Formats: sequence, C-alpha cells, structure tokens
Amino acid sequence: MDRLEQNGQCGGSKVNLVLSVAVLLTMAFAGIKIIPVYFANYEMQDAVETETRFAYSGYPKKTVDEIREEVWRKAQDLGIPAQKDAVQVDLGNGTVAIGLQYSVPIDLLVYQFTLEFNPHADNHTI
Repeated sequence: MDRLEQNGQCGGSKVNLVLSVAVLLTMAFAGIKIIPVYFANYEMQDAVETETRFAYSGYPKKTVDEIREEVWRKAQDLGIPAQKDAVQVDLGNGTVAIGLQYSVPIDLLVYQFTLEFNPHADNHTI
C-alpha cells in the first residue's frame, strides 16, 4: 500500500511539472508578442520628444510638413502601424507640440486584443 501512494505522488509531481512548463511557455509566448510593441512605443516617445526639442533649433526652421515627415519616417522604421495623417504637429510662437495616435492588434492565438498608444511631447516652458 505504501508503494501505491508513492506512485500516486510521483504522478502528481509530473502533472505539476507539465503545468508549470505550460504556464512558463505561455508567458514566454505572450512576452514575445507584447514586449516588442511596448519597446517600439518607448522608442517612438523618445523620438517625438527629441524632435520636439530640436524642431526650432536648426536653421532653417522646420515646417509642419517636414516635422510630420520625420516623425512618420521614424514610425515606419520602428514598424509602428501608423498613418501619416495621424501625426499631429502644432507650431506656435516658439512652441512645438507633436502627437501620434496608433493602435497595434495583438494575436495570442486564443485571445486577441488591441493596444492603444499616444506618444506626445511639447517644448512648452514651465
């Protein structure tokens, strides 16, 4: 009888191992799908902030279309599915505000959802 109990316990540990590996693989798969999207958004936010900071410092000063083109080109380089007309640029008296709205569909095979992003920056003084 003692031998039968040990066999049942051994089978239980195998089931726990299989479930643990399945959970870890699922988490790794989800991470592979989601983490690059957030990383690209982080890089896009940095690019928008940099463009905002230096939009007026160059000579000649950039136009709205030139700024929009540069931001959109960076989005294309990062693989961000944004339309060119989704880049909003607002030039004022020495101020620049740049924003971009886009969404990325995520397919985890059994669950699909959409992540919404809105990188924005301006050079308004405090």
